[in-house]
Amino acid sequence: MRVVIATDAYYPMTNGVAVFSRNLAEGLAKRGHEVMVICPSFNGRRHKRNDRKTGVIMFSLKSLRFPFYPDQIEKAPEMKRILYRNGLHVAVNPYHQIKKVLDDFQPDVIHLQTAGMIGVATRMYVEKRKVPLVSTGHSYPDNFTGQFKLLKPVKKPVDAMTKNYLNSFLKHSDYATMPTEMAIDDLVPKNRKRFKVTVEPLSNGVDLSQFSPGTPTSKVLKKYKIDPSKPRVIYVGRVDPEKSVETVLLAFSRALKKVPNAEMLVVGDGIDRGRLERKIASEGLSEKIRFLGKVMPPELQDVYRTGSVFATASETETQGIVLIEAAATGLPLIAVDAGAIREVCQNGKNGFLCKPGDVKRIAEAMSKILADKKMREKYSKESLKIAKKHDLNTTLQRFEEIYQKAIEISELKG
Repeated sequence: MRVVIATDAYYPMTNGVAVFSRNLAEGLAKRGHEVMVICPSFNGRRHKRNDRKTGVIMFSLKSLRFPFYPDQIEKAPEMKRILYRNGLHVAVNPYHQIKKVLDDFQPDVIHLQTAGMIGVATRMYVEKRKVPLVSTGHSYPDNFTGQFKLLKPVKKPVDAMTKNYLNSFLKHSDYATMPTEMAIDDLVPKNRKRFKVTVEPLSNGVDLSQFSPGTPTSKVLKKYKIDPSKPRVIYVGRVDPEKSVETVLLAFSRALKKVPNAEMLVVGDGIDRGRLERKIASEGLSEKIRFLGKVMPPELQDVYRTGSVFATASETETQGIVLIEAAATGLPLIAVDAGAIREVCQNGKNGFLCKPGDVKRIAEAMSKILADKKMREKYSKESLKIAKKHDLNTTLQRFEEIYQKAIEISELKG
């Protein structure tokens, strides 16, 4: 099957859409499909290349830098700025570029991941050429509006408009997916009279052969100066305002009163990192809370393995790949009951679900897990069981079936 994955975010970006899109492309190529990825160029220039290692054809579109947000590739600046030297890259006039490459490639099906400029151009192409289209919804409106404080006075109506816009990409597809049933319930209109396309819950999946329990390598322990004997809270993800990292840090500083030998590792980068590092330093906690910056596989797997518990306070997850990665490594989870997180973090089973922003409750959850070995072992076993339901191979197999279904639906439409 010739499959095109069209996305406005792709590796080496490190957000959930980019990680999933890469896993999907490389996984499908390994299963014998001819796969092309269409994404923005990260140097501004259009280019095409065949990745000999993965078998994926990469077509990077001409792009311009969007300077109001870091690109998640380069290190974020220490001080928060209005303009960034390394901003997001946005495709310029993508339709004509996409039209030419797709006419040459002749895809059997197109899988759309985002609702940006590439998404708009891809939909235009699909409507004209009648190519089967599958769309996956990954985002809550707050993933976009939460970045800009200027939108705060009008955030609710802007979120409503953003939600309708995101949904338009699902309902104009032949078949649609979202990572969880809860995400569908939150974002897809309950009245389906004008929303006739099937929207199926399908996990983003994680490669369980890579993320698994084990002993971290001495190389990683030495590089990041990690003492494996200490109890440890791990956070992995973007360090941006909508991820509510500060809530986790405040909770950990409280938990230290009951577990004084614990430490916390913050893995990731973002526009809030500089401010949070300065705040932690001013409170004399720099030795207890360490920011490792961006850590990529295979080192990332070993950093997970140094943890005692994974904690996040993000309220904007349609699933949360990092939660699945942590669970697959055998970590108990602490999260907030918002978005679609409860399908991975199950309260009293493999961790604790707290109210959004409830620093006191999150701190209590940390203290309990860090201090109770039997609880950690119990939750660890349950995390591993839950993670097995999110095996990437299962996700890939189902998408193969969905692509075939989309082809059949498109043919019936004529």
